[in-house]
Amino acid sequence: MAEILQNAVLAFFFFLILSQCHSTSRPLNCSETARICTSFLAFKAAPNVTISLVQSMFDVFPEDVTADKSSSPDYLFIRKNCSCLYNKKYLANTTFTMRGREGLVNETVASAYDGLALLPNSTRRARVGAVISLHLICGCSSGLWNYLMSYVMEEGDSVQSLSSRFGVSMDDIETVNGMDGPNGGFVGDVYYIPLNSVPGQPYLGDDISPTTQPAPAPTSSTVSGITADAFDIEKPIIFTFEGILLGTDSFSDTNLLGHGTYGSVYYGFLRDQEVAIKRMTATKIKEFIAEMKVLCNVHHSSLVELIGYAVSTDELFLVYEYAQKGSLKNHLHDSQYKDHTSLSWITRVQIALDAAKGLEYIHEHTKNHYVHRDIKSSNILLDSDFRAKISDFGLAKLLAPTNDGEASTTKVVGTFGYLAPEYLRNGLATSKSDVYAFGVVLFELISGRETISKTEETLTGKFQRRSLASIMLAALKKAPNSTSMASLKEYIDPSLKDLYPHDCVYKMALLAKECVDEDPILRPDMKQVVISISHILLSSVEWEATLAGNSQVFSGLVQGR
Repeated sequence: MAEILQNAVLAFFFFLILSQCHSTSRPLNCSETARICTSFLAFKAAPNVTISLVQSMFDVFPEDVTADKSSSPDYLFIRKNCSCLYNKKYLANTTFTMRGREGLVNETVASAYDGLALLPNSTRRARVGAVISLHLICGCSSGLWNYLMSYVMEEGDSVQSLSSRFGVSMDDIETVNGMDGPNGGFVGDVYYIPLNSVPGQPYLGDDISPTTQPAPAPTSSTVSGITADAFDIEKPIIFTFEGILLGTDSFSDTNLLGHGTYGSVYYGFLRDQEVAIKRMTATKIKEFIAEMKVLCNVHHSSLVELIGYAVSTDELFLVYEYAQKGSLKNHLHDSQYKDHTSLSWITRVQIALDAAKGLEYIHEHTKNHYVHRDIKSSNILLDSDFRAKISDFGLAKLLAPTNDGEASTTKVVGTFGYLAPEYLRNGLATSKSDVYAFGVVLFELISGRETISKTEETLTGKFQRRSLASIMLAALKKAPNSTSMASLKEYIDPSLKDLYPHDCVYKMALLAKECVDEDPILRPDMKQVVISISHILLSSVEWEATLAGNSQVFSGLVQGR
């Protein structure tokens, strides 16, 4: 017995020594608390991995995934925004959805991410469909290299083999990881690989559709000779005018969905698929081509997908994927929607995050950068799962480089209440003017109010038009923090019925305030907005889980769906 006890004690002390030696698994300390950087994570992919699963696990765009096909099994390199989070460590946020079967949270996460995630401090069981908030281990370079990539050491790996594989010096690997020499690596620990270029090659998984064959140009004289220059990458489907008429029941009033900036939108059914069809007069050829140019070259889950088009002698038609739940504006401002499907707080934050990702994509991740110029709640559509998609690119403009960044000088277009002050003054459309409009949408999500309202002056009895931004900014001046926000609470959408985390609402309001700053330079870019809303969503999910255990079930009950 004494010998067994002695061995147990020795084993315990051996474990303590090992745990102290394995310091590289701990996230890096932040060099700057406000820093946001681009990082990479090396993820060992299972043979049946799909791009959609990787997107979901790491909360990234398809183009953020590259691959190393020379290794077996394949490694995927995930691009991820990294920032100073928990305990002043460099981390990235994501959420994980339990799949397959019920299981222990920490065991499931450890298996799924293979060492790249901080394990949740939880041994509870989670049912299938439960959403778990996670921190991913990432790093920001001190400036000697462009990027750091998180890599989990495998059996057979060494500093020398990693140096050869990734084309970096052994000294650099040892320096960034604080190693005394090349023999300090431990299997299962996270190490940081310093990089000066993006690793890997574009990932072509089985679930990515190949580029379609170019469709022939339409024969109508309305667009003949123009389409050849309009579409650089993918060609949409060309529908016949007769097919459009049949699919919309000859544009019957019962199929009318609403009116867009440049035409009416109808519900249709084409090729066994529900669609939305924008009907435009032939005089709107400029807007027709503008939208085609953008949507044929950008593809993202948070942007409405263009399926095809049709032309007749005097009309133009754009065919989009159908958003079953209508527009965000309907759910926020139409009593018919609000009374029956009031959006829960979690759903509102998810909608904000989806829309923010769509904007970030066209601002920063496309080959050519675009400014939307008409971001508003009516142009944010909701699918059957209440996931948001930005629509109506008829006013979108290509951003051109200038001395102050990227801009597009044009006449002022858009919708009052969403227009940035500098855009109204000089017609200079930049990504920051989109950020301003997005800030107004955030105020709409919080308040449920229209962007322009009429208020009666007490003394004169006259009605004065006020913007939602000015109303909410005034309320925020009287709300110094989340525990003293009585003035702000008066402007929170009553349909939420106090079912929201006060600190998260306050943070969302402060983010909206930053977005609508008078000075465009002081507004955040959409990358920063995405990170901020991701934090708010994770905190909101945790808050909701404390109330009901299963956030998805609870959100569904609140929404009545």
